[in-house]
Amino acid sequence: KSIYDSLHLDSIGLSRQAFEYAQKGWNKLFHEGRLSNPTVLAIADFSQPSSHKRLYILDLKQYKVLFQTLVAHGRNSGKELPSSYKSSPGFYITGETYNGKHGYSLKLTGVEKGINDNAYNRAIVVHGADYVDESYASSQGYIGRSLGCPAVPEKEAQPIINIIRDNSCFFIYEI
Repeated sequence: KSIYDSLHLDSIGLSRQAFEYAQKGWNKLFHEGRLSNPTVLAIADFSQPSSHKRLYILDLKQYKVLFQTLVAHGRNSGKELPSSYKSSPGFYITGETYNGKHGYSLKLTGVEKGINDNAYNRAIVVHGADYVDESYASSQGYIGRSLGCPAVPEKEAQPIINIIRDNSCFFIYEI
């Protein structure tokens, strides 16, 4: 059985295609020696609506789904006209943590040349946000949007960041 089938990822909403892209990129980064936290893979599936729990944090060694939660995308991503404040798809390597204007946050380094390789300089980070909230999603049908960061619910930010920090693979999937 594949990891995808073993974890029953189809039943929790992650498409096989998104997982296979993520696994392929994870394999490449792992074999290049760029992951010092290689058992963890984070997948933000931005092909799903923002009201869905579309961030999947997987333990590939223990075959566990560690988190499945909401995640915001950039305000000018999706159907809006292209401009700044968009989410950049592709592969990232997680970096160090810091306390900033959004509290406990995690730096990301994009590894896709011409797509997300300026993420570190743009301060694209994982952070908690009050606009990433289930009650807001149920009442409005969507969650708030970030300035390009994959923002997570405030109450889950610290445990998520602590699991994925320090050179693990973070993949943003878009169709």
